[in-house]
Amino acid sequence: MEKATKRMPNVHHIGVLTVAVPTVDAARQTGLAVDHCDDCQTLYFSRPCQMGLKLFDDYVLFRFFSRALEEIEMGIATATEATGLSLRELRDTTRSFPARLIRAFALQEASDCVPDAEEQLLRDMLLAHVRPGDPEGVRFAKIIARRSMREDHLWRDLGLHDKAELRRLLFAHFPALAAGNTCNMRWKKYFYRKICEAEGFSLCSAPSCKECGDFNECFLPEESGSLSGAAEFVGHEILKT
Repeated sequence: MEKATKRMPNVHHIGVLTVAVPTVDAARQTGLAVDHCDDCQTLYFSRPCQMGLKLFDDYVLFRFFSRALEEIEMGIATATEATGLSLRELRDTTRSFPARLIRAFALQEASDCVPDAEEQLLRDMLLAHVRPGDPEGVRFAKIIARRSMREDHLWRDLGLHDKAELRRLLFAHFPALAAGNTCNMRWKKYFYRKICEAEGFSLCSAPSCKECGDFNECFLPEESGSLSGAAEFVGHEILKT
């Protein structure tokens, strides 16, 4: 068996994610290429658009945690600051990860952090729109609220490949909220508009979006992209340590 750190032929390689639930057979049925390392099962994701929801959620978490780990290793943020999750939630989320990956999160150096007023408003709005009986949606609400505090496009700050992946995530876990974005507004702009509407005032003074001088700021298409080189290979580097 080849080492898990080697790229597999004929596979659009995105990275490595450790997952505990899907079996090898189930993964192969979804079009994923599968390999193993010594202490964990790893999946090489080849076609995210064809994944079922559970595997897609795992894929999103891989992309997100790769981005978060990059910030942690650079000393930009602790695990809780980067993710928006509490220590307990992080431990629950990472309990099935291999020990090397858990160590990389440096949870012993983190402490619970309280969201500021802006983040709390966004978190509350997202939590109010989580699909009923969806614990994964609750977790993503906290993650999305925290990453919305960053300055780049939301899909980038979540570590996703493009805006389409963010759209699928939002429709899967926040369907009513996502369905309201009928004009393909940028998601952070849309979130803040919804918060302002709920508070009873307008985010924009223009009579309509088409007449607004800042139209491009809200609706200009967002280009796709990939993780930085460091983030793309963080899974490999962790497994090799």
